[in-house]
Amino acid sequence: MVNRIGKILPVEGYYVVLKETLPVDYAKSLTHLYQPLIGIQAVTLYQTLLHEIELQLNKSEPQTHHTLMNYLNLPLDEIYSARLKLEAIGMLKTFKRSEGSNNVFTYELQQLFSPAHFFKDPMLSQLLYHHIGNDKFQFLKQHFAPSPNESFGVNITATFQDVFETVTPSYQQENMDVEEAELDMLDVDFSWMEHALKQRMIPIRKVLTTQNRKLISQMMFLYNLESHDIEKSVLWALTEENCLNTEEFKAACHDVFKQKYRGNNIRLSAKTSQMKNATSKSKQPLTKEEQLIEQLETISPRQLLEDLSSGNHASEQDLRLIRDIMTSQGLPSPVMNVLIHYVLLQSNMKLSKAYVEKIASHWSRANLQTAKEAMAFAKKEKDSYQKVKKTNSGYGVRNKKEVIPDWFKEQKKKQLQATATKEEEIDEAKEQRELEELLRQYSSNNK
Repeated sequence: MVNRIGKILPVEGYYVVLKETLPVDYAKSLTHLYQPLIGIQAVTLYQTLLHEIELQLNKSEPQTHHTLMNYLNLPLDEIYSARLKLEAIGMLKTFKRSEGSNNVFTYELQQLFSPAHFFKDPMLSQLLYHHIGNDKFQFLKQHFAPSPNESFGVNITATFQDVFETVTPSYQQENMDVEEAELDMLDVDFSWMEHALKQRMIPIRKVLTTQNRKLISQMMFLYNLESHDIEKSVLWALTEENCLNTEEFKAACHDVFKQKYRGNNIRLSAKTSQMKNATSKSKQPLTKEEQLIEQLETISPRQLLEDLSSGNHASEQDLRLIRDIMTSQGLPSPVMNVLIHYVLLQSNMKLSKAYVEKIASHWSRANLQTAKEAMAFAKKEKDSYQKVKKTNSGYGVRNKKEVIPDWFKEQKKKQLQATATKEEEIDEAKEQRELEELLRQYSSNNK
């Protein structure tokens, strides 16, 4: 069970602020769109905090969490869990400061999407699709964000770029900074995709627009896909004009996920490690091995190869080898990193295809999922191999073969022959006596 006790105390206070004005129909978004994703407790907490802003306007003292417990009729650990869900999905920001012996929290409520804009966010709309199913999703989408009326004809409205020609560097830079900040949150390296597009002579800037980069990053996170999976999905969804069809791309990512994870459902679920300790990211590994495991869990196989090559670019042959093996054996990226590290150490920094494939198939059957599991498995296999090698080599007192001299073998042979001769002589004498007794009986009967 996750321990959340002690994260907040009932006597600790809080203030509530609202960052921006909410859309008029925010309640519809909360009930029908956000609630299937985060649950009723998180939605109720958001609404309660929202309506408390008015109550705190004329108060200089913060409200206590004990009052919040009475409002919601929930224990404090469940309130904390609901708060984390709001933070994770972008509905709340939390700030903490110390005042005397207690902490005071400030809960900054974030602006919600209106129902129409909710369906324009690729990640949230895809999550809702998986939570409520296609029929209900299409019904809500048509109700809240209906498609343009086709009876009007084709939309031929002129755009700003069609009519005007001007340069607004400050405005463009401002927008770029905002968009780049959003991308930085996802922290995705697109160099591998740029290289793949360049190889196929596809215009990089036309495909990897700011919006497309954001979409690709979100789909990577949502479906937990590797770079080669995303590359395949992007190439599948390109139009004849080399533009990315976003709907086909999302569908391709979903198909890859179903094939890779054999039909598992996409749903938001609490991440145990983060719910257990929201500050666990700041914890530093204690040992060198833990540091190595942490690195192998977070970097890509390409980055690992370049790090082991003193920063040089990984060769196309090695990248192709790793990509093919990851695809065929279904190894997660951290496990593949451990395999690369292990093979390079065992084979004088060379990647032998046959050797890598042999180990990869073995590790795939073992169903290894993390770098820690793979490293422990590799150690165990290496120790077993060393023991077998030591036994077969004749090392050790117990396993050492004794050298028997020839004179001892000859003497033993003579003893066995002498014993066998004596036993034969005894048997012949016995048979002779029995034969003589039989003859005597036969003679007496004929008299």
